[in-house]
Amino acid sequence: MQPGIFFLEDGTCWKGELFGACQETLGEAVFNTAFTGYEEILTDPSYKGQIVVMAFPHIGNYGITLEDKESSECHVRGFVVKEKSSYFSHRRGKRTLEDFLKESGVTGISGVDTRAVVKHLRNRGALRSILSPETNLDILLRKVQSSHGMAGSSFLDEVSTREVCHYENTGPRIILYDFGLKHSILKSLLHQKFEVFVVPGETPAQKALSLNPKGFVFSNGPGDPAVLFDQIETVKKLLKTEFPALGICLGHQLLGLAFGGKTYKLKFGHRGVNHPVKNLQTGEVSITSHNHGFAVDMKTLPISLIPAYQSLYDGVLEGFCHRDFPCAAVQFHPEAAPGPHDENRFFQKFIEFFPEI
Repeated sequence: MQPGIFFLEDGTCWKGELFGACQETLGEAVFNTAFTGYEEILTDPSYKGQIVVMAFPHIGNYGITLEDKESSECHVRGFVVKEKSSYFSHRRGKRTLEDFLKESGVTGISGVDTRAVVKHLRNRGALRSILSPETNLDILLRKVQSSHGMAGSSFLDEVSTREVCHYENTGPRIILYDFGLKHSILKSLLHQKFEVFVVPGETPAQKALSLNPKGFVFSNGPGDPAVLFDQIETVKKLLKTEFPALGICLGHQLLGLAFGGKTYKLKFGHRGVNHPVKNLQTGEVSITSHNHGFAVDMKTLPISLIPAYQSLYDGVLEGFCHRDFPCAAVQFHPEAAPGPHDENRFFQKFIEFFPEI
């Protein structure tokens, strides 16, 4: 392995051994506290533009199982672990973590005290960072400080499908807007028997309506929701139909913005599989999977929206519904890949929005 360095914009750095592509890469440093699910994390389009630090110390022991990928490629800019497994032991495993990153052109670094990194990012917030074989700290600092953070950034062109994809089924026809779609969301909708048209994130409302849908789903995705001006306007137009609508993660944020709310960047975000959220209507608590660095400001919700879920970690709004027509959104990931299935029933609740069912 090649010696390398993980360098943050505040000058903090950790040395380790590069693996995978072993080339320089820039991105926002964020952390995930999940014990398992590194393959889903690597292939989640919502991580576009980010270098992910895994808090759990041992990563790669069950290898890469191609069936569990959340998209067709690896989306993280870089991957930071304390100890990577050089071999794997799992009946479904197809290749090592190192081989997968090498094939994907993604740089990883091992031998890093990731718990220390997590503590630092919790105190300082998500920071611009670089993984590099370069050891000149002045050079690295200039590169990092000239890079862009996530605020104001859009990656829609890099993660959205280019073509309309049709999945026939026996249930209501819905339009699924792909802003960086995870495969598990599509699978969950198909499991509920929805007929699904997956459309590019830039699809105009008129084109979506020409497919004669009965409802809409707005997917997860990376970047700052507030700069997706065209998509916000599209969502506004589609909401005028008062057809059933569902938003997940970025889709939750876009719905909030379309209704007149505001979004803001969290200090270090929510990324993990053990986040408790409270149902504000029933008082029930669910353990949920999260991956978001932005949130809808609950104080800016219009009177037409009812807060539905709230984080028990920090009080962040985790979901809302509309007072007058079937529209709901959640900031967490009900498809839970990886994560617990406490709120997988959310998709069942969505199918109940359709009176013909």
